Amino acid sequence: MAASELYTKYARVWIPDPEEVWKSAELLKDYKPGDKVLQLRLEEGKDLEYCLDPKTKELPPLRNPDILVGENDLTALSYLHEPAVLHNLKVRFIDSKLIYTYCGIVLVAINPYEQLPIYGEDIINAYSGQNMGDMDPHIFAVAEEAYKQMARDERNQSIIVSGESGAGKTVSAKYAMRYFATVSGSASEANVEEKVLASNPIMESIGNAKTTRNDNSSRFGKYIEIGFDKRYRIIGANMRTYLLEKSRVVFQAEEERNYHIFYQLCASAALPEFKTLRLGNANYFHYTKQGGSPVIDGVDDAKEMVNTRQACTLLGISDSYQMGIFRILAGILHLGNVEFASRDSDSCTIPPKHEPLTIFCDLMGVEYEEMAHWLCHRKLATATETYIKPISKLHAINARDALAKHIYANLFNWIVDHVNKALHATVKQHSFIGVLDIYGFETFEINSFEQFCINYANEKLQQQFNMHVFKLEQEEYMKEQIPWTLIDFYDNQPCINLIEAKMGILDLLDEECKMPKGSDDTWAQKLYNTHLNKCALFEKPRLSNKAFIIKHFADKVEYQCEGFLEKNKDTVYEEQIKVLKSSKFKLLPELFQDEEKALSPTSGTPSGRVPLSRTAVKPAKARPGQASKEHKKTVGHQFRNSLHLLMETLNATTPHYVRCIKPNDFKFPFTFDEKRAVQQLRACGVLETIRISAAGFPSRWTYQEFFSRYRVLMKQRDILSDRKQTCKNVLEKLILDKDKYQFGKTKIFFRAGQVAYLEKIRADKLRAACIRIQKTIRGWLMRKKYMRMRKAAITIQRYVRGYQARCYAKFLRRTRAAITIQKFQRMYVVRKRYQCMRAATIALQALLRGYMARNKYQMMLQEHKSIIIQKHVRGWLARVHYRRTLKAIVYLQCCYRRMMAKRELKKLKIEARSVERYKKLHIGLENKIMQLQRKIDEQNKEYKSLLEKLSNLEITYSTETEKLRSDVERLRMSEEEAKNATNRVLSLQEEIAKLRKELHQTQSEKKTIEEWADKYKHETEQLVLELKEQNTLLKTEKEELNRRIHDQAREITETMEKKLVEETKQLELDLNDERLRYQNLLNEFSRLEERYDDLKDEMTLMVNIPKPGHKRTDSTHSSNESEYTFSSEITEAEDLPVRMEQEPSDKKAPLDMSLFLKLQKRVTELEQEKQSLQDELDRKEEQALRAKAKEEERPPIRGAELEYESLKRQELESENKKLKNELNELQKALTETRSPEVTAPGAPAYRVLLDQLTSVSEELEVRKEEVLILRSQLVSQKEAIQPKNTMTDSTILLEDVQKMKDKGEIAQAYIGLKETNRLLESQLQSQKKSHENELESLRGEIQSLKEENNRQQQLLAQNLQLPPEARIEASLQHEITRLTNENLDLMEQLEKQDKTVRKLKKQLKVFAKKIGELEVGQMENISPGQIIDEPIRPVNIPRKEKDFQGMLEYKKEDEQKLVKNLILELKPRGVAVNLIPGLPAYILFMCVRHADYLNDDQKVRSLLTSTINGIKKVLKKRGDDFETVSFWLSNTCRFLHCLKQYSGEEGFMKHNTPRQNEHCLTNFDLAEYRQVLSDLAIQIYQQLVRVLENILQPMIVSGMLEHETIQGVSGVKPTGLRKRTSSIADEGTYTLDSIIRQLNSFHSVMCQHGMDPELIKQVVKQMFYIIGAVTLNNLLLRKDMCSWSKGMQIRYNVSQLEEWLRDKNLMNSGAKETLEPLIQAAQLLQVKKKTDEDAEAICSMCNALTTAQIVKVLNLYTPVNEFEERVLVSFIRTIQVRLRDRKDSPQLLMDAKHIFPVTFPFNPSSLALETIQIPASLGLGFISRV
Repeated sequence: MAASELYTKYARVWIPDPEEVWKSAELLKDYKPGDKVLQLRLEEGKDLEYCLDPKTKELPPLRNPDILVGENDLTALSYLHEPAVLHNLKVRFIDSKLIYTYCGIVLVAINPYEQLPIYGEDIINAYSGQNMGDMDPHIFAVAEEAYKQMARDERNQSIIVSGESGAGKTVSAKYAMRYFATVSGSASEANVEEKVLASNPIMESIGNAKTTRNDNSSRFGKYIEIGFDKRYRIIGANMRTYLLEKSRVVFQAEEERNYHIFYQLCASAALPEFKTLRLGNANYFHYTKQGGSPVIDGVDDAKEMVNTRQACTLLGISDSYQMGIFRILAGILHLGNVEFASRDSDSCTIPPKHEPLTIFCDLMGVEYEEMAHWLCHRKLATATETYIKPISKLHAINARDALAKHIYANLFNWIVDHVNKALHATVKQHSFIGVLDIYGFETFEINSFEQFCINYANEKLQQQFNMHVFKLEQEEYMKEQIPWTLIDFYDNQPCINLIEAKMGILDLLDEECKMPKGSDDTWAQKLYNTHLNKCALFEKPRLSNKAFIIKHFADKVEYQCEGFLEKNKDTVYEEQIKVLKSSKFKLLPELFQDEEKALSPTSGTPSGRVPLSRTAVKPAKARPGQASKEHKKTVGHQFRNSLHLLMETLNATTPHYVRCIKPNDFKFPFTFDEKRAVQQLRACGVLETIRISAAGFPSRWTYQEFFSRYRVLMKQRDILSDRKQTCKNVLEKLILDKDKYQFGKTKIFFRAGQVAYLEKIRADKLRAACIRIQKTIRGWLMRKKYMRMRKAAITIQRYVRGYQARCYAKFLRRTRAAITIQKFQRMYVVRKRYQCMRAATIALQALLRGYMARNKYQMMLQEHKSIIIQKHVRGWLARVHYRRTLKAIVYLQCCYRRMMAKRELKKLKIEARSVERYKKLHIGLENKIMQLQRKIDEQNKEYKSLLEKLSNLEITYSTETEKLRSDVERLRMSEEEAKNATNRVLSLQEEIAKLRKELHQTQSEKKTIEEWADKYKHETEQLVLELKEQNTLLKTEKEELNRRIHDQAREITETMEKKLVEETKQLELDLNDERLRYQNLLNEFSRLEERYDDLKDEMTLMVNIPKPGHKRTDSTHSSNESEYTFSSEITEAEDLPVRMEQEPSDKKAPLDMSLFLKLQKRVTELEQEKQSLQDELDRKEEQALRAKAKEEERPPIRGAELEYESLKRQELESENKKLKNELNELQKALTETRSPEVTAPGAPAYRVLLDQLTSVSEELEVRKEEVLILRSQLVSQKEAIQPKNTMTDSTILLEDVQKMKDKGEIAQAYIGLKETNRLLESQLQSQKKSHENELESLRGEIQSLKEENNRQQQLLAQNLQLPPEARIEASLQHEITRLTNENLDLMEQLEKQDKTVRKLKKQLKVFAKKIGELEVGQMENISPGQIIDEPIRPVNIPRKEKDFQGMLEYKKEDEQKLVKNLILELKPRGVAVNLIPGLPAYILFMCVRHADYLNDDQKVRSLLTSTINGIKKVLKKRGDDFETVSFWLSNTCRFLHCLKQYSGEEGFMKHNTPRQNEHCLTNFDLAEYRQVLSDLAIQIYQQLVRVLENILQPMIVSGMLEHETIQGVSGVKPTGLRKRTSSIADEGTYTLDSIIRQLNSFHSVMCQHGMDPELIKQVVKQMFYIIGAVTLNNLLLRKDMCSWSKGMQIRYNVSQLEEWLRDKNLMNSGAKETLEPLIQAAQLLQVKKKTDEDAEAICSMCNALTTAQIVKVLNLYTPVNEFEERVLVSFIRTIQVRLRDRKDSPQLLMDAKHIFPVTFPFNPSSLALETIQIPASLGLGFISRV
């Protein structure tokens, strides 16, 4: 395909621009051959006509597709040219913040002028062992490649770091050395990198200076060789220096400085030790004030001086030598102030007693006159004579400056030699990696001799670089079997010949220096005559006769001839040197002796170092015969020799190139100046590399990658089973010109632009497919839209028509309604009018009729009232007439009746006077008298009653009379009063008038008062309202305050709870950190132990060749037999100090102080315990001896007494057993719970104790009676039988007694039994006393409770009298006091009970031990035969048969055999499959139980020590086998659990069966051994993690990232020269299935070995953490993996891992949470990344990722296809702003080496020890069950 065909419409090109160097533009129409102008549109929218060169008609370079922009390797770009390279670097540097980029074999490093977190140890670990193309570009990748090739190819390596001043060369070299020091394991051995870094301050102070471009510019080149041994560990280093810029000592340009050391000296002049140097301000000295800039912003020269002196001390330069160096440097400064006075044109002189020269001579220790003389004179030697000639002032100044430069250069070389001595290693060097930190191509406005030498060196380096690149290209072509065609590349050999060949510039310069009258002008003329118009690379400036131009590979450079000869000659008069050599100051002659004796600083490798390459490395310059000849050697000659040596060294190594670029001259962070960058890219050879690559076949694809990428361009019928043939067939159809590609063995090679063409075809195909999809989708969408619109239109029409119909109906209804309303309205108006008229008429009628009716009513009313008046008047008149008539009639009646009464009275009086009357009357008088008498009586009675009535009436009458009188009087008084009242009325009227006036006044006053009262009332009410409002407000405030108090209380509570939770979490974190630190210490201890063993083995092998410095051993490792035996060393405790004293002093190493203190404390305790046991043993022995003596003094014991004692012993034995059982029950009752309530008096435990005491005392009394009965029976039986066979029995008995006496067994047993019995009785008595004391205490407690109750009642009564709030407060206070007291009491009781429990436990252990001893003694001393042969048959006391106790017995000499068969030679696979899990642990514990049963501490200690050492040996021997490590981790944990389960401690016995509780250890507390085993388990766990990490590490990146689990989702992008690992699953490639299979294998092995489920969860969590961390770290370091499709792949892979967890029921293990950062990173790759809402969602979603990780992923995000979009820089800034307040680690990578702290939760076994059977396959026949 023709290149012109690519220039179609919308194609983007690069056009030159004076400001931006290159500018992007877009074609507005297709280019046709013959067009002279291109129609372009710039990115800012401006249209432009670009004119083509009429001669070349060269088209502007095409721009790469967007998906290729930002590639890691510039050679991966489809179009390889300058603008593409520049744009790619700019995008990576500015947008992605990536400073490293590959350009073929070159690493381009751009100085960011900012500290980046990409150089930590985690980054080093991430790059270690990785292929160079698999990770993002980095200086560590180059270092890893060099290190790997050194080990793989057995060839020395070189890393060539070049660049401008300030580009970051030194920093890059430093990081490369740090990488070597870290990966080679030298961190604890030589610390070479630290030593080299320690040399930096002094090397920078004497070799760096401020320039216009860099404040700390290195003014010399250096080549550091880092030496490695056969195991590729750093053993030493050597530094060579090149072309120190000596001229800077005597001259500095404007705004520049001399070397830093001079200014540091001046800044420290006030120090006491520097007083003798007589220094001052830097502006005082000529050599430091010429630049006019003595101070660097932000740099404190005094502090830098301190760092320099510290560096000198670290490098072994003593204080005296340091002061010597400073004296020489101060002397140089004073020498620069020496002035000369001209005598004439050919001679000069120094003023007498010139102060600067005097100080110089004093400091240098030379004679003033001699130095002054030779500064103004020189010696000339001819063939016949020698004479002294004065020199001119100019020559004297030059000679002075030359002397200063020479002194400084020698001092510099001397310091470099001392640095090399400090870095030199005594071990033989096997290979080395050289790091060359050398100046890059330089071009300034004025270029002199220094720039000439620098550019000459760069020409040589560029030639070597070009040849290396050419060689690599050739090797690649030959490897792929592609026809080799010569690639035309720039060969700078002509330029090198121009400089160094015969009659070259250097030769002419040396020749001119030898001429007596030689000058810069004559040398320039010679150059013009020799090379002008003869060499195309040499030119003469038009306007100068003292300059020349050389066309270097990078650019044309104009050199000024002035000063070339002087700088090249570097003339130093021999007489001046001789004066200095005769100095009394010893360091000064030493500097010049080094010229004669020592190798120069650019010399070859020392004799101890032999390079691996075939070409030997020659020294920089031959050893001179005489010093005079040495001084005559020119600088150019020396530099050429050292450069040749350097090139030989580099050619003998495999080079790696790092090109440092300075992005701007102002040191602004992440600011890219295109002009400066292009200038440096041209100068450092990057563009030349691009040009060489572009000249051949720069783009290379494997067949599989090509097939995967361009599968879319193939049809189904084109795909064959042979991928290679398929690719060939497709390419022949796609690219017709076969010269544009070549088929290699494994790759397809494309010429420049062809991949872009393929990408264009692919993009067009995808675009066409997208268009078709879009067309179909859009048609479907439009049809759907049309159907929706039609349906909507119909619906709208329906609704509109319905609306219209409803509107018409509404109109009709409204019309009809209007008519109706009108009808009713009109009717209403008429009716209203009618009603109004009718109402008016009715009203008039009503008024009229009312008026008439009222008149008629008035008339009727008047008539009626008149009638009434008449009626009343007539009635009154009638009544008056009637009363008068009635009164008159009554008066007449009274008068008549009075007259008749008087007549009757007279008649009666006459009749009474006559007798006859009396006689007549006397007849019947008596009767009448009687009647009369009765009448009289009655009348008397009546009379009396009448009298009473009369008296009453009289009284009444008198009363009435009085009343009437009083009434009359009252009436009179009333009349008088009326009269008076009449008088008073007048006065009263007057008073009333007055009173009315007063009333008016009073009313007005009242009104005023009422108004005031109202006002006052109003004010009062208002005040009351205000008070009420205030009260309400106060109440509200009170309520608010109460609420706030409650809220605050709640908040405080919540805060305290949160704080408690946080503190708990923090404590957990601290615990985990402490646990992690402890486990790391164990890991370090294990590593040191292994190293000690390795050193021990090496020492064993090297016994015949002793070497100094190799006798060190690690004191943290003890002997094999005594390691980890500190927990129970009772008998060997005394030997420990002796062993420690015997350790040689040179074996000391850092110890874990906590472990050391613990051991020391334990040794002290063991010594005390041993001493107490020894005292007790001595006491027992004395008692036994006394008892034996007493026994011997006794008379012979009779047989009956012996039998009685035997029976009594048996009885006591059974009694002791019973007491033991009862004490066990007591112990169980007391240890059932620890709460004070349970162990308090009256609790079940105390009731059991009382019952036991009672039963034991009763049983004791019964036993005593039985013993007495038995004794009497035995005595009687003996007396009855004795006469029959006295002699025989007595003889037998005496023999038996004699035998027993000889053995001394009966006495000891009897004494022991008696002591035991007494002890038990005393114990029971003491318990009884304690019980009585407790009863007394209970009574006292009851009394105190009563008092407390009374006191509480009093307090309650007092509280009831208090107000509610005070009552509550007081009650709370009392309750708090009460609870506090109760708490204290309970704590005291708890302490007492704990003491009691501990005491009882100790007593039980003592009893059990003694009873066990008695049982063993009885079984040994008394055989069954002896008891059966007794002549007297005793009472039958049955004894229980002894069953299997779950113990294994072995002999002491079989211990090593046991360890060998059970540990060292045991095959885990067979045991795991065929036997029960943890069988070795059970067997070992059963052996420990037996040793504990025998109370043999030596056996216990020896067995446990051998077991631990055996496990360590197995793990050291087969530590890389996962099954072995898993097997012994499981068994170690089971052994640890057994020691806990059967320890007898309550916390571990909760889940035991009664039978298992009987199997607990009785004699030894192995708690500290449990700690040792726990530490061992931690070490095994860490080793297990390392093993599985080593197994998983190669699988993770390939399976989780590179392999396409979902085929076809991610497309393969074009790759560069450095091929990445293929994502296609080839043979041997790991996939996700490989990882899952490996996980299944790990899980099944651990389950087979019976590992604890909790421990399996921890292992799985650790595995998943490793998978997640390694995957995420690689994702963060690989730009090609940060894409949308890769995010989908990662999420799918993670879901498969989660499914595996679900299948294994491990979801609660915490493993899923360790993958959360990886999951969030995958989500981050897939979410939208445009708007602020997206930024907010990302910030809330990615809480497990750090800010650095989020920003890194966003920067690395790379579209795989053109349809994806890049993340905008503004969006990344938004994310950074939102995450600014997040406090997280600045670390970029996760710590993949992190191991979670492991715990071993107690997991008791339900397996009964007595049921375990030992298989014969283990070979443990020498072990017997007990």
